[in-house]
Amino acid sequence: MADITDLSRTGEPGRAAATVPAPAAPDFSGWTCPAPLRDQEHIVMGHGGGGALSAELVEHVFAPAFGGPLLAGLGDSAVLRLGGARLAFSTDSYVVRPLFFPGGSIGDLAVNGTVNDLAMSGAKAAYLSCAFILEEGVETATVARVAQALGAAARTAGVEVATGDTKVVEAGHGDGIYLNTAGIGLIPDGVDIRPQRAVPGDVVLVSGPVGVHGTAIMSVREGLEFGVSVRSDCAALGGLVEAMLAVTPDLHVLRDPTRGGLAAALGEIAAAAGVGVTVQERSVPVPPEVANACAVLGLDPWYVANEGKLVAFVPPEHADAVLAAMRSHPLGAEAAVIGTCVEEHPGMVVARTTFGGTRVVDMPLGEQLPRIC
Repeated sequence: MADITDLSRTGEPGRAAATVPAPAAPDFSGWTCPAPLRDQEHIVMGHGGGGALSAELVEHVFAPAFGGPLLAGLGDSAVLRLGGARLAFSTDSYVVRPLFFPGGSIGDLAVNGTVNDLAMSGAKAAYLSCAFILEEGVETATVARVAQALGAAARTAGVEVATGDTKVVEAGHGDGIYLNTAGIGLIPDGVDIRPQRAVPGDVVLVSGPVGVHGTAIMSVREGLEFGVSVRSDCAALGGLVEAMLAVTPDLHVLRDPTRGGLAAALGEIAAAAGVGVTVQERSVPVPPEVANACAVLGLDPWYVANEGKLVAFVPPEHADAVLAAMRSHPLGAEAAVIGTCVEEHPGMVVARTTFGGTRVVDMPLGEQLPRIC
């Protein structure tokens, strides 16, 4: 009987096995995946949620298509040089449902959201564009009410609506009103604020209680009663940032934790800078009404959207003075130190719990509550 080790590929006994050269390893360098990596053949709501799905859509679809070093920074706004000036430039679209909610409206969001994106680069907003996408059949009075709210918010923020556009889509295709705003602003000399500047030792500050805007939207959208009224924190943060910069221009990172909430904002900064972030769980201010509402709905307030809060990474030697400046401003009266930037666990956010343990604060995959901005 032939030895089974003496079998060829055809299984014939007694024949020496053939030597088959190993195939050359394929060269995948320079390849770019044309679609998100989570086996999604179609866009889902989570792609607009500011979490991991959004990041994959940007990384694997938009960034390769557009290219360019300015886009590669992926900040809240692009920093440009034009005629000797440093400008911040940002654009955003607003599809919130409902159009009016406790503490604001889609018009307020359209101004404050773009002003805040500019402020997160240290820029003082100067001009906005505004585009209205209207659904056939929406009441003219509703459009006028939104326009008035938008104009009032612009005046409060000290910014001028300089140009705009209007489009109308067929009934059933627009959900009333969608808005887009773009804005430009000037960045003061000596200011360099971007996610990549976070370094170990930085103190992490938040300007006030988190999760308020998303909870306000939930309360009116779902007809829920939480025992107390929850109003959105929607506000323009330019004045607060100016007060912080008056202490020192050396603020490393600013971020407004909108879609994906505080957790997504911290995760994005940690990943961009390649540093770890440690947060003291009990130091994060969460209003009781937000905590109670989230407990009922099974949500984590760290992942709920904000529209009038910011997160700051500040060098330790300036942290106390910056915190005091924040608390002296109406929009930062409840500012708090919530953590530090560390060398350990780079790219990750870790929370130290009230019981002395630790937990990883993951990036959200999609969005707990869509259509909140």
